[in-house]
Amino acid sequence: MNLKKIALVISLISCLAAPAFAQRDTVSLNTIIAKTAKYALSFPVEKVYLHLDKPYYSAGDTIWFKAYVTIDKHLPTTLSNIVYVDIASPDSMVRFLKLPVVNGVAHGNIILDPGSFKQGNYHLRAYTAWMRNFDADYFYNKNVTIGNAIQGAVNTDITFNTTPGQPKVSAAITYKQPGEVLAGKKVNWSITNATGDELSKGKGTTDQNGVLNVVLNENAATSLKNATLTTSIDLGNRKESLNKFPLTNAIAERDVQFFPEGGELTMGIRSKVAFKAVNTNGLGMDIKGTVTDNTGAVVANLESQHLGMGVFAMMPEDGKTYKANITFADGIKTTYDMPRVKPAGITLAVYNNDPENINVKLSANDPYFKANQGRAFYIIAQNAGIIYFAAQTTLQEQSYSASIPKSKFPAGVIQLTLFSERGIALSERIVFIKRAADMLNLTLTPDRKTFTTRQKVKFAVSAKNNALPVAGEFSVSVIDESKVPYDENAETTIMTNLLLTSDIKGYIEKPNYYFISKDVNADTNLDILMLTQGYRRISYRNILTARYPQIYLYPEQHGLEISGILRNNTGMPIAKGNLTLQIPSKKIYTQTVTDMTGNFKFSGLNFPDSSQVVISARNNVNSKALMIGVNGDSYQPATKNINALDEVPNIDSSLKTLLLNSKRQYDNLHILKEVVIKSTSLVKKASHSDYGTLSALPVIADQTITGERFKGCTNLYQCLPSMLLGVSVDDNNLFFTKNLSNNNRLPIQVFVNGKPVDYSYLSSLSGTDVETIEVFKNDGLSNINQNYQSDGILSIITRKIQTTKITFAQLQEMLPKGNLLTFNAQGYTVAREFYSPKYDALKQGGALGGDLRSTIFWSPNIKTDKTGVASFDYFNSDGKGTYCATIEGIDADGNLGRQVFRYTVK
Repeated sequence: MNLKKIALVISLISCLAAPAFAQRDTVSLNTIIAKTAKYALSFPVEKVYLHLDKPYYSAGDTIWFKAYVTIDKHLPTTLSNIVYVDIASPDSMVRFLKLPVVNGVAHGNIILDPGSFKQGNYHLRAYTAWMRNFDADYFYNKNVTIGNAIQGAVNTDITFNTTPGQPKVSAAITYKQPGEVLAGKKVNWSITNATGDELSKGKGTTDQNGVLNVVLNENAATSLKNATLTTSIDLGNRKESLNKFPLTNAIAERDVQFFPEGGELTMGIRSKVAFKAVNTNGLGMDIKGTVTDNTGAVVANLESQHLGMGVFAMMPEDGKTYKANITFADGIKTTYDMPRVKPAGITLAVYNNDPENINVKLSANDPYFKANQGRAFYIIAQNAGIIYFAAQTTLQEQSYSASIPKSKFPAGVIQLTLFSERGIALSERIVFIKRAADMLNLTLTPDRKTFTTRQKVKFAVSAKNNALPVAGEFSVSVIDESKVPYDENAETTIMTNLLLTSDIKGYIEKPNYYFISKDVNADTNLDILMLTQGYRRISYRNILTARYPQIYLYPEQHGLEISGILRNNTGMPIAKGNLTLQIPSKKIYTQTVTDMTGNFKFSGLNFPDSSQVVISARNNVNSKALMIGVNGDSYQPATKNINALDEVPNIDSSLKTLLLNSKRQYDNLHILKEVVIKSTSLVKKASHSDYGTLSALPVIADQTITGERFKGCTNLYQCLPSMLLGVSVDDNNLFFTKNLSNNNRLPIQVFVNGKPVDYSYLSSLSGTDVETIEVFKNDGLSNINQNYQSDGILSIITRKIQTTKITFAQLQEMLPKGNLLTFNAQGYTVAREFYSPKYDALKQGGALGGDLRSTIFWSPNIKTDKTGVASFDYFNSDGKGTYCATIEGIDADGNLGRQVFRYTVK
């Protein structure tokens, strides 16, 4: 963050004027300002947004994306030069990408190969190393739903049923194949939690309608949270179909929460009270009702306005309690207790319906006014730790009103806080500022007015800010909406992410509604949303008491780094040791010297993933006695998906249009069907039971991972933890996470091909070495835990390699040399280029109707020059209907832009 910028903000604060507030220097106000400014300088806010080519996918597709990495007021970051993108299934990490950030942007792609991406909901994340020091809720988080037209020979539909007031939860699953219901079929099912523990299992038979009824949990429904239901239906002829259903929304109870403006209901002060009602699926549900006091008198009527949210006003009275009598849209009635009334207090109210000003009002009730008359109070407004307004007043009247010009603030979420003269936060309100001055005016202009299939289309791009042309970074996606229908209100966009959801903790339903809706009440509904949310990026209490976040990862400002330690053969670190690093494929050669503790670091490297790296310590005295150790990459463990409510339980029906198109694409490929040769003898899979030391372990492992899952892994030591369920790394050992805080914890014992090894040994293995990995939470009859003082076993079986006799000289050459280390390093993931067919060059070749692409065009490299213009072109596919072109991006000053252009192909 720029020091001059902070200084400018503070100077602006001293010049602000508000009618009811006298702004004068005070120690307390200046202390809050100075400490907040120090915090903003020390802990700048980085954000990452990914522009994806479309909202959901089918296995075999590719996710195309561009990353926008920002800092401060959405300026291109100068803090981090690397961004990480990963995608995980409910049980393990599937892909991990490391991308270079140049001028605040990066781009890449994720190939959704059917072998790795089964049908289901996936958690897509993006973050920098610096962002990992803070709450993972502020990463880019998105639920990505992936269907599978090949796997999905069986279509499923699941509904959950609960009985109000009872813990019993049941599910009804319908199984169908094209043209028939699967009646009378045997089904095995199991439920596992997020750490892979089996909660329950059972079996049943589908009825005449192809429906299987499953009681998910009789007694403890809450244990189903974040669990997954897996079913296997027997199709006969040794065929079965496996289906997984997230249970995130299966057990939620309908609920209504109440949010008094400013934080509390205060006796004698008329206050707005917002509310939010959710159904059993966790999403908003319409309600209406009344608020009554303890005498039964109605004091307010309420009715939801948007997605179960609404607002009403009430005047709390001394000695009274209140209840809300609610009727849900389906007729069910419930009563909820309202928040308790505070007998003495002061509140902050905000009116945000004026296009030019934020109007604020302070109200103190009689007891509070009498106790605090003449004392100083402060109002501070900030975004991302930068204070844009600060004012002081003395409490001489019970009510004060003032107007704050909106021009003082950037677009986005603003937190207003009322402080006492002792620096205690008394009341808080967040508001959303819409500023046309901070938005880019983007236009997409096609070169024609009518469109046909396989026709070349050229678009002119214009980018302006306040009518002036701007240079900027943009990305463009064009999709065939007839193949990918979606709810535009529910989209994640550069606006919804960087301006709204990235600053507010928790889930926001259909965020794009607040930016694109033509509903006259959209801005009012946005303000109600602000009343139901809290800004939690900074805590004034922590700032004023200097309780700062613990920083363990520093910004990666110098590209890729390889670090480690140089020791002698007795384990002592070697100071001022000479080291060289070579990457032959990139013709990189560099040198460094260890520090006084033997540590070394090679910075500023740039090489692709899986590049061979050679580090040598031979240019030292007594070099044969030296050993080189390299530090592994630090991986971000799995985190909660704050957008889990976006998960789609019925993928077959929800993605029906895309999956039908995907199936047509596969059919057109004329894929040869696999021929299964049956034999009286079966090929036995590699297993722990092949080794005597492990043969007494349980027959079935608690988790099994095949080697296919480790594609692209160059160092098993680094990759393995993200694949393991409920396992953490600490002090260079593996532990079950649930035991991590125990004082008497014991590590998991690792075996490779039946032989015990240390966890660090895995740094010598790559993903291509792995045949299978098995995890056991207990040791069965083997006594391994007792013999090795362990708690759990991890068995790794490597692939068999055909061997031939070698000479003694070859053997010597194969032996590792401590002063020379050769390994494959994880560099930048290489991004593919989107292929767009050129039908004019092909002279309209190929069978008409065969181009069934859903993503018609993608480009992450649209750059406008100083005149604010750019262009791009592509060819339509064979699909007829509505095409949607979307451009998003940002200019050098942090102004955001998005534009959507639809056209019809005939």
